[in-house]
Amino acid sequence: MSDQVILTTGIYDMIKDHVRRKKVTQQEEALLLEELRGAKQVRRRELPNDVVTVNRRVKIMDHTANKEEEYIFVSTDKKNNKKRKSSILSDIAVATVGRKVGDIITWPFRNGEKKIEILQVEAFHQA
Repeated sequence: MSDQVILTTGIYDMIKDHVRRKKVTQQEEALLLEELRGAKQVRRRELPNDVVTVNRRVKIMDHTANKEEEYIFVSTDKKNNKKRKSSILSDIAVATVGRKVGDIITWPFRNGEKKIEILQVEAFHQA
């Protein structure tokens, strides 16, 4: 697992604001603040292609439930559950944003702790 998350400055600020507004649990808040303290901030064009961020299709293995799931992380105003587009501030996005392919994360979701692995990350372009 990567020791350091890599975030664009915009996503960094968005997550910091999300935490400040108390939109996450206390456990998530502690983990997110720790990650933000050590985060590497980069410009959008400098962000590696295998890092989870907005406008990326992400395949995740939920080791706790033993199933693969795919998400498309988009800006909060573009989310559409029918098209499987999740907000970059959804629980699964917040848990994985800034992480890269191969990372395994244990995260305290609202419905219990899960162990998840990032299997694939690719660009997603709005149609």
